[in-house]
Amino acid sequence: MAEVSRTARVIQNAKVALFFYCINLILQFFSRKIFLDYLGAELLGLNTTAQNLLQFLNLAESGIGAAVAFALYKPLSQNNRQEIIDIVSLQGWFYRWVGLFVVIGSIVLMAFFPWIFAKADVPLIYAYGTFIAFLISALLGYFINYKMIVLSADQKEYKITIETQSIKVLKVLFQMLAIWKLPHGYVWWMILEVLAAVLTSIRLYYSVKKEYPWLVPQVSKGNTLKKRYSFILAKTKQLFFHRIGGYVLGQTTPLIIYGFTSLSWVAIYGNYFVLMYGCQMLVDALSRGLNAGVGDLVAEGEIKSIKVVFWEIVTARLFIAGLVCTGIILLSESFVNLWIGEQYLLPQSALFVMTAIFFIQMTRTADIFLYAYGLFQDIWAPFIESFLNVFLSILFGYLWGLTGILVGVMISQLIVVFCWKSYFLYKQGFKQTINEYVVLYSKKVSLLIITSVVSLHLFELIYINVSIDIIEWILRAALFMVIYTSVGFICFTVFDFSFRSLIRRVMMYFQ
Repeated sequence: MAEVSRTARVIQNAKVALFFYCINLILQFFSRKIFLDYLGAELLGLNTTAQNLLQFLNLAESGIGAAVAFALYKPLSQNNRQEIIDIVSLQGWFYRWVGLFVVIGSIVLMAFFPWIFAKADVPLIYAYGTFIAFLISALLGYFINYKMIVLSADQKEYKITIETQSIKVLKVLFQMLAIWKLPHGYVWWMILEVLAAVLTSIRLYYSVKKEYPWLVPQVSKGNTLKKRYSFILAKTKQLFFHRIGGYVLGQTTPLIIYGFTSLSWVAIYGNYFVLMYGCQMLVDALSRGLNAGVGDLVAEGEIKSIKVVFWEIVTARLFIAGLVCTGIILLSESFVNLWIGEQYLLPQSALFVMTAIFFIQMTRTADIFLYAYGLFQDIWAPFIESFLNVFLSILFGYLWGLTGILVGVMISQLIVVFCWKSYFLYKQGFKQTINEYVVLYSKKVSLLIITSVVSLHLFELIYINVSIDIIEWILRAALFMVIYTSVGFICFTVFDFSFRSLIRRVMMYFQ
């Protein structure tokens, strides 16, 4: 019964997330095209760079939310309200200090904007305005929205999704209209960004209050509570180092590209990042709520059930990532050409490497279970990842330009994310050797390669028309999806036990 209930909550979260994913993905492509057509690549590159700079300051938060979510799994399962209140109070106390740090850090950082954006061919006031708009949104999260962590840990992520994404859809629509129709469109873009952040904060506040009317944090007690829940601070310190690796991957790459090239190349990279990140968000949408569900499962301590679920998730993510990444290689060039023009195309070599990076990201299942077990003590791993990422990106970027920068990112991901994380989970979480993982994972990847090769051959045999109008592109994409899904379903159903187990689990929910 618990398994069915847990599956039901995961599916509920996934349905809502998938609905908004589809809407936002479409809006994102249209909004980016309007941004480029009316404001240009330089301003879009500035927008991306400002976000990256703020994310650097947000590293101060790194780990608090995840550590608090980990601490909430047990009291939520026991309905221990007082402990939930204490933990959220401690989170609020931590976030007050983080918010103060971010404010001070932002003031210092903005003093250097004339040098940071010296190469930008846009008004400097836009850099300040963009950064401040993003800063306000971040600060609202630290001082007001932090209580929403309870919804997430309680497997009610869909409530957060509804509140945040519905406002985001409206925000993007109005921003598109402002850029298209109003003078000084980017000024209106920044104003709407702030208004949407404030409205989202209000909606989340009342959503949490309605769901948990008894949840009244006492932030002033934080200094006392941190002694009682010292393990949260310990986990936070460990997670801080892990977040550094994530920051280096997601935020420094555009900065390195900017250093070796220009804001225009940052925008070109950003276009493909939006495309691939949108695909990655599909995987995240379909698995929305898994973190809390896996945390609840791990809390029960039945290793056999844990491993069954682990391999089901691994298989599902591999299957979807194979479909997405093969489709990107086959269809992304024609899509970008139709979307914003051939002047924004990536070199073929850079496309292949970038796709490999996102395949690793889409299939990193070990992280979900490491978080559920609270296994964050390998703090040397993000240092190695960050060092390799930056050092190799700079070295190869100097030698081979954009493609070299991406090769540096890919190597760091292969070593740390692909190899180490899986080994660490089996050794410290499952308390078993890595041999089983190597054998089973190799088998699944082999099935994935067979599926991709057969699907591409069948697609080329069936599809002859080479027209690149939008209707033709949609037909090509739909045909490839049908072929790949059909071939993959047959292949994995026949040869993979975890895939059959996953199908049975999903069917139980609909019975």
